[in-house]
Amino acid sequence: MKPSRSTIAIVVVAAALAAAAPALAGPYTDDLSKCLVESTTVDDRADLVKWMFAAASLHPAVRSFTSVSEEQLDAANKRMADLTTRLLTESCRDQTRKALRYEGPVTIQLSFQVLGQVAGQEMFSSPEVAQALSGLQKHFDPAKLQSLLEDDPAATPAP
Repeated sequence: MKPSRSTIAIVVVAAALAAAAPALAGPYTDDLSKCLVESTTVDDRADLVKWMFAAASLHPAVRSFTSVSEEQLDAANKRMADLTTRLLTESCRDQTRKALRYEGPVTIQLSFQVLGQVAGQEMFSSPEVAQALSGLQKHFDPAKLQSLLEDDPAATPAP
């Protein structure tokens, strides 16, 4: 059974959007990650996505697609600082202290990576975003993608 063009497109998009999983996360980082996710609301995670978007919108490669004012960026920074402070010092205080004590400062970065992945998944599951992403498939060359699934007689096995 051959995968459909839309299936291949979804796999390509998913692979492109997937962030690296925290490979060196230990049990305390896992506990902190769970706490961060469980202690945030959908609105909190939307604020995280807005903050990431606002910051990323300043990159020269995408700057022409959007305009985020200094006031909007500052407001997003404040909401994110307040959220981060609440999560680390109140909601997940015990998990944060243990993770820092036993696994070091990198645990904060790794745990927020997980929270960012959850927030991103929520954003990309929106019907409006899914509809926009589906427009990608009309630009794929199905013959070239299909060729990836066929045997290449010119290829030689690696020694």
